[in-house]
Amino acid sequence: MSKIRLYLDEDILERSLVKALRNAGIDVATTAEASNLSCTDEEQLIWTTAQGRVIYTLNVGDFCRLHKIYMEQGREHSGIVMGRQSYSIGEQLRGFLRLISAKSAEEMIAKQEFLGNYMD
Repeated sequence: MSKIRLYLDEDILERSLVKALRNAGIDVATTAEASNLSCTDEEQLIWTTAQGRVIYTLNVGDFCRLHKIYMEQGREHSGIVMGRQSYSIGEQLRGFLRLISAKSAEEMIAKQEFLGNYMD
């Protein structure tokens, strides 16, 4: 079982979150680092799947819709985690630590999760 590797889409602008996740030993890539800033949501999902990364987004509506389309078409993605702008850096970090301890990368395939389900 492989450990979840994250990809933060361009909704996630907090450099301090990236630093906190990396300090906790979580493999994180960002949209800017991947030079994907102008990509559509579907292009982001295709890229993350090719890279074996789970995408973290605050764009709940669009990614729920994309997940539904993928499932209806029998397609797989490497996983989607959705959050809210109101979450603090600490809440997000604790949520990811719990999620990553509960699920493997393989268990995230074709799944969508809400980070709030892994927070206090």
